[in-house]
Amino acid sequence: MEKSLVETDPEIAEIMKKEIQRQRESILLIASENVTSRAVFDALGSPMSNKYSEGYPGARYYGGNEHIDAIELTCQKRALETFGLDSEKWGVNVQCLSGSPANLQVYQAIMRPHDRLMGLDLPHGGHLSHGYQTPQRKISAVSTYFETFPYRVNLETGIIDYDQLEQNALMYRPKVIVAGTSAYCRTIDYKRFREICDKVGCYLMVDMAHISGLIAGRVNDSPFPYADIVTTTTHKSLRGPRGAMIFFRKGVRKTEMKAGKEVQTLYDLEGPINFSVFPGHQGGPHNHTITALAVALKQAQSDEFRQYQQQVINNAKALEHEFKKLGYTLVTGGTDNHMVLIDLKPQSLDGARVEAVLEQINIACNKNTTPGDKSALTPCGIRIGAPAMTSRGMGEKDFERIAGYIDQAVKLCKSVQADLPKDNNKLKDFKAKVASGEVEEINKLKSEIAQWACTFPLPI
Repeated sequence: MEKSLVETDPEIAEIMKKEIQRQRESILLIASENVTSRAVFDALGSPMSNKYSEGYPGARYYGGNEHIDAIELTCQKRALETFGLDSEKWGVNVQCLSGSPANLQVYQAIMRPHDRLMGLDLPHGGHLSHGYQTPQRKISAVSTYFETFPYRVNLETGIIDYDQLEQNALMYRPKVIVAGTSAYCRTIDYKRFREICDKVGCYLMVDMAHISGLIAGRVNDSPFPYADIVTTTTHKSLRGPRGAMIFFRKGVRKTEMKAGKEVQTLYDLEGPINFSVFPGHQGGPHNHTITALAVALKQAQSDEFRQYQQQVINNAKALEHEFKKLGYTLVTGGTDNHMVLIDLKPQSLDGARVEAVLEQINIACNKNTTPGDKSALTPCGIRIGAPAMTSRGMGEKDFERIAGYIDQAVKLCKSVQADLPKDNNKLKDFKAKVASGEVEEINKLKSEIAQWACTFPLPI
């Protein structure tokens, strides 16, 4: 019991060592990833994970939870403070294990089976957990339990088509509209969403998973003045451990005149949402994660964190400007947040091939659908995020250099594809070629980028 990991399990220790080295030698550009702090790691790998604590503070099913209660209450308090919320008007559940389950927990709390939900279509920048389905198959389980209908972006501008959303919502009459994205680079008009939801008479749920850190840092607009419910993961731009939170309104939902009298309707979200999390979908919470989240939320209230979030925006804008100079097409024409989305259709390339080349030269980003794409496996976009490398200390000039490396990768991609024989030019053939070690330019770039990446520290 007292032996170290290296002594107890050298096999796992060696794999972990290799992963740490991969991260250290790589330019990490996956928009949903970040690099968390040593203090958060200290809390995450602590004896807080030893304790079982089904239930909520003051109402546990096990004894010995005095300090666990203190941690969870502190975490809730800090969560509300981080986003400037009044505890009389908002509550928060911090026990959720991850983002997609948190969304499902909300749906189950306020909807019945086969009630209707609208979310942004996945190829248009939405997320699986907002009810994605295809004509052939219900991809997300959400679309199995509930009836789902997507809204979309304007194909010319890449911006959410609010007029079409309103028109469709008034016909479809959903119980919930989800304002949330996973690959959308522009500011969301929460006020317009609120107006649409009020016309329909439905809940507005905001999934701010990608941008919660930007909102906490006051560099992106807050959804809280307009939303009924807000969910978020905690490990993306918020830079905490892997977990999730559900924020919910309390107090008066609306005031109406009935028979000459003012009648108030109160929110009934706290009980149903908490019950949906536990015991509805989960048992004991992960107390080490809640502890680490409390630490991350304290960090998120600092001036240093706000400066960091502004730098994330600055770095994403540097990518935008450099890619435009290099002649690339960006979905929506640019960015207001932490990522850019490149449309590779003008280059006659798909994101899967470009991602494969980038991985071989130690740049980690992901292929991504763009509006109008038919396949999520070979989409026409790549998504590039700024949070992780900003956490490691990069600035605008560094991100301009990154854009140059990605441009080289795209050109390499075209040349490798052109050199493959026509009968062996499938994606698997392409991946095998770029991973073979035979492309000298790939080997050269890999070494150069690994050396450069190592100059930016990785907290471990």
